[in-house]
Amino acid sequence: MANHLAGVASTIGGPVKALIKVGYACNENCTFCHTAELREMNDSAERVEWKIDRAKRLGYSMVVLSGGEPTIRPELLRWAHRVAGLGLDFGLVTNGLLLSYPHVVDELIERCRLRYVYMSIHGGASKVHNSVVRADTFQKAVGALQNLAGRVPDLTANCVVTRANVKHLRGLVDRLIALPDLCLKFSMTQPKGAADRAYDVLAPDVSVCAEAVKDAIEYGVAQAAPGTLRFAHDGIPFCLLPGLEHLYDDLKTHRFASMIEADEDDFVPVDDVAKVHPEKCADCSLRGACPGLYRGYHEARGDEALRPVVDQPRANSYHFVPERDLLRPPGAPCPVRRDGVRPYDRGRTLFLRLKDRMRLFRTGTRDFADTELLAVKEDLGQLYVDVSSKLAPDDFARDLRKLRVSAECEACPRRPECTGCWEAVREDVFTRDDALVLERLRALRGRVLDLGCGEGPYLDVLAAQAREGAIEYVGVDPDEGRLAVLASRFPFGRFVAAPAEALPDDLGEFDHVLVLRSWNHLIDPGGVLDRVLERLRPGGTLMVVDNVAFGLVRSRVHAARAEAAPVNRFEHYRNDGADEAARRLAGRPLTLLSRRAVGPETSNQWMLCYQRIAAEEGRP
Repeated sequence: MANHLAGVASTIGGPVKALIKVGYACNENCTFCHTAELREMNDSAERVEWKIDRAKRLGYSMVVLSGGEPTIRPELLRWAHRVAGLGLDFGLVTNGLLLSYPHVVDELIERCRLRYVYMSIHGGASKVHNSVVRADTFQKAVGALQNLAGRVPDLTANCVVTRANVKHLRGLVDRLIALPDLCLKFSMTQPKGAADRAYDVLAPDVSVCAEAVKDAIEYGVAQAAPGTLRFAHDGIPFCLLPGLEHLYDDLKTHRFASMIEADEDDFVPVDDVAKVHPEKCADCSLRGACPGLYRGYHEARGDEALRPVVDQPRANSYHFVPERDLLRPPGAPCPVRRDGVRPYDRGRTLFLRLKDRMRLFRTGTRDFADTELLAVKEDLGQLYVDVSSKLAPDDFARDLRKLRVSAECEACPRRPECTGCWEAVREDVFTRDDALVLERLRALRGRVLDLGCGEGPYLDVLAAQAREGAIEYVGVDPDEGRLAVLASRFPFGRFVAAPAEALPDDLGEFDHVLVLRSWNHLIDPGGVLDRVLERLRPGGTLMVVDNVAFGLVRSRVHAARAEAAPVNRFEHYRNDGADEAARRLAGRPLTLLSRRAVGPETSNQWMLCYQRIAAEEGRP
């Protein structure tokens, strides 16, 4: 089984952040303000202090204050000192006006562990910036960045792209180009708060925004010296930013684990509910990592601008790495249920039950959308502990141990909202499920076409069939080197080097077609099968076997080694399960004989078996 374990960005290491919104008052009046209707709502100083302490108990390594504008609160330095006193790093999401004063920056950096600043600036000239924030603050914003650059290790200047500044992004690049170790980010306007009320007036079309952002980034990259300006973007579909996909940036890439609004009583996971992947994106290779469109934008303007990409690889697995331990002696009550289940992201975290503790694991992958991660974990139950030392497991039965949510968690009334505690299953689910495939292969008679045979996962079984004269075997794969190895080991067959999309004309007809763990490696499986079915005799069978995506629980060292390794040459272009594959095959002259889908009690392997019917039989 081939696995692509490299992500859009590394998922290992770095501080885990908690975001605390202290209130929504602000000393600017941005045209797109997300909290325009909430400016009178501010949290008490005591509640913010409790939230800081709560972040410490939850094991986060950095507390970041946001608003509104957190720096206008008189308690700011008191809160910053409290964070540092707990041994945590401190961060701010801010317009930066207070940080234009050097003595304030000195205090925060030298005594309060200020290590992260995400600061707003919306133009490279006073006229542009001030028109967006509706205040005369440009010089202070630039002064703040000059005070911070090179001193705060994680510094981002964020520009929200509106109709007012979309034609002036190069000017902002010019203004900041010489500052050391600064990331300049361009963000699509989100239809929220004040922007939602006047979205048609404020927000450019996403294609216009993308064109301007791409131009500004490429302009800046061509000029920036090493160690100065870097670039990022958010809210823009990847298909509109070809070549810049790796610069995507959001709360998760900044390693925010959870956040808490001013009126909330506990942290909740950072989510992507404001963004949507329209149906048009269903087969796009970029879908997992791509932000898609803001939901409000899609509802107002549709998806005409999108240009899905279908020929780039996708990951089919991802890592969970350990974050911290919760002590739990035998017989003790569940500490998560006692302390609160809300802060834990159900798709991105899990607890593993150990002898006297529960270990929290987290995935920071950007290869999968949050909805995909939740489905893999909670709907399909495809989580495994990697007990090997390999970069990519290639013998699942030996290398992996399936995880299943504990019986205690299954019976818990909080289970529907909790990430759950998981335990290893003793049974070898891979060998068990593979027995069904082997049983069908042993029953084959006649001419057999094996599409994508390069890995040869079942050739030992088919060899026995060939030696008995039961089958005549033809294997097709684009990898000539691999086919040469197979031909030397299995001289009974004919091995043809060709892509599945371009089968030679001289192969003849077949009684059976096999697509064994190669379906998700086909760029256009429906188109391939249309051509293959022309060679499958009526009454013949089509057997498709493949795997869904899965999560691997690994040590940090093991996961880091795997992510640093070269990408496997056998790429996945999708992660179809039985349902998705069946939909792609619908409407063809096939009758379903058997179906085995993936679920919490199975391995990650699915199987579909069809019989070819005469074309006229398939007509209504």
